[in-house]
Amino acid sequence: MRIRNSGKATWLAALVMLLAFSGCSHHVTQAPAPPPPAPAPPPAMPTVTLQASSTMIQQGGSSTLTWSSTNATALTIAPSVGTVAPEGTTSVSPAESTTYTITATGPGGNTDASARITVSAPPPPPPPAPSMTIDEMFASEVQDAYFDLDSADIRADARTALAKTADFVKEHPEIKVVIEGHCDERGSTEYNLALGDRRASAVKNFLASLGIPADQMTTVSYGKERPFCTDHDETCWQQNRRGHFVLAK
Repeated sequence: MRIRNSGKATWLAALVMLLAFSGCSHHVTQAPAPPPPAPAPPPAMPTVTLQASSTMIQQGGSSTLTWSSTNATALTIAPSVGTVAPEGTTSVSPAESTTYTITATGPGGNTDASARITVSAPPPPPPPAPSMTIDEMFASEVQDAYFDLDSADIRADARTALAKTADFVKEHPEIKVVIEGHCDERGSTEYNLALGDRRASAVKNFLASLGIPADQMTTVSYGKERPFCTDHDETCWQQNRRGHFVLAK
């Protein structure tokens, strides 16, 4: 009898302990795990702009590049320019049409921007001025010598004119000149022929003193027979009293 009661008591004790343990477990709660940290935002992508003040220039001309950027740690411009500040300007003079590219580099990556400058050939040079013929140069550079009434003396103004004529003849040793002696209408034909001859000779001698070879010069007198001006007054007569030059053919 005692054995049976002892087993029953053991069974009851075990049941009580099991119930007690279940009751305790029911009241214990576990704290929830903390949420994982939010991921860091990605680095911002760089931005960059590039502009040219003149997109079309002639050879030898220049244009100004202007740029700005954000979120960049390094910038370069190609070709030829190289590393640049985050913003700025620089002058370029490409010899031919060129596309300039700026590259902005930062933690967020690379970004490019471009500007093209078109180079045009310079305008053709103007055509050379037509060269003057020897006759045209002779008419432009050679000056007559004028004389006083009844005189074959070389005046001061005639000396200046003849010096310029001598310079031209020296520059063109291949030419020969004829020195004509002329007079106004007053006086006889014979007198004026003689006076014209003295005037032509005086001009030749003066040029010879300036270094013109005698074989480059010949003389002839026309007296009053070939007047330059036909009015009958002193202004006209002065124009006819001269030593006149003609290019020998």
